[in-house]
Amino acid sequence: MQIIKNQTIDQMAKQIRQETVATDDAIVAAQVADIIKNVRENGDEALKTYSATFDGVTPATWRVSEAEIQAAMASVPQKVLAALRTAAENIRTFHQQEVAVGFEDTPHEGIVRGVKVTPLSAVGIYVPGGTAAYPSSVLMNAIPAKIAGVPNIVMVTPPQKDGLNPTVLAAAKIAGVDQIFQVGGAQAIAALAYGTATIPAVDKITGPGNRYVAMAKKMVYGQVAIDMIAGPSEIGILADDSARAADIAADLLSQAEHDVNARVLLMTTSAALATAVNAALAQQLETLPRADIARAAINDHGVIYLVNTIDEMFTLMNLVGPEHLEVQLTNPAQYLAKIQNAGSIFLGPYASEPLGDYFSGPNHILPTGGTARFSSPLGVWDFQKRLQYLQYTQSALAEDLPAVTQLARAEGLEAHARAVQSRFNSNVG
Repeated sequence: MQIIKNQTIDQMAKQIRQETVATDDAIVAAQVADIIKNVRENGDEALKTYSATFDGVTPATWRVSEAEIQAAMASVPQKVLAALRTAAENIRTFHQQEVAVGFEDTPHEGIVRGVKVTPLSAVGIYVPGGTAAYPSSVLMNAIPAKIAGVPNIVMVTPPQKDGLNPTVLAAAKIAGVDQIFQVGGAQAIAALAYGTATIPAVDKITGPGNRYVAMAKKMVYGQVAIDMIAGPSEIGILADDSARAADIAADLLSQAEHDVNARVLLMTTSAALATAVNAALAQQLETLPRADIARAAINDHGVIYLVNTIDEMFTLMNLVGPEHLEVQLTNPAQYLAKIQNAGSIFLGPYASEPLGDYFSGPNHILPTGGTARFSSPLGVWDFQKRLQYLQYTQSALAEDLPAVTQLARAEGLEAHARAVQSRFNSNVG
């Protein structure tokens, strides 16, 4: 990884801002727009064409049957099923604490106001199926939706020539997914947004995907809600001399192996640690199965910032707002207040990032590309909505009438003022 040193914090900050700027691919945008239009107009026929073109397979039926799901469950090793069930329970107990509740109050006699919380009616979850299988993404998407009370959870995932990954189907069964369809890419997002003869339209689409999926989610937003526009994986690590270089290298590679565009950063006050991490990366890459992908990410998007103080580390990393942030500093919990922007935070040498990916409970659907400045991890709140309500008695309305009509007329909206006054007119009808 490139080591940046002997620069001022302002110089480093400028580089970070330049690297974080997101750009849209005009060619991808044009292709995705055509796909969405075709699926919207031609439904399942368009899906057949795209499935054959992009996936090299057209399923006999889009929907996965219960018999196929049960067969998949039977084929998954018991130890894997046990791990999935334990992970699901950890995710469930973590997210159950996020459930939003409404309220009702009476600020003055005769006035009742409140908020009613209700689940979305139907949610679509996208589960990638390209270079790797992601049963963990099934759990992370579906379990919070289930806790929120969503009655119809629809999963889409790209078809495979040898059939869908059994562990992915097992995860869907464990998580309580209601319907599973073999369709992927931008065409799957369009199908969920607009519906086809086979695939129902939903209210919200969640889950990560490639740049075509991300672009499609961006384009259908407004027709449906979405969780976020997810970019390549990211990890940022803050470390001092107490950290082990081998552990840092391993955690950096855990994200680098996802994607050649993954972003991996280390900020440290230790020149010796920076050098040791680079040596550990080279050694570990020699035996890594996805070494080509990880090496490309490390070489093209890997940076070590050598800074003067711990405060400078946090200043710079808050500019990055990484998807995953590890704090491998002495007494890491004392620094939690310094973190403003991050998707998920991992404190100390034993909170390795893959714990969050798979097992411990916090969600792994996280903001990327610096969007942690204004967005949050996926949670139960993403699958609930709030309805406001208001009730007045006549005497309470009479008390507020002068102020309401004055404000309405101040805005030049006479009909608003008259609507309130109408309740006190003597004429009937």
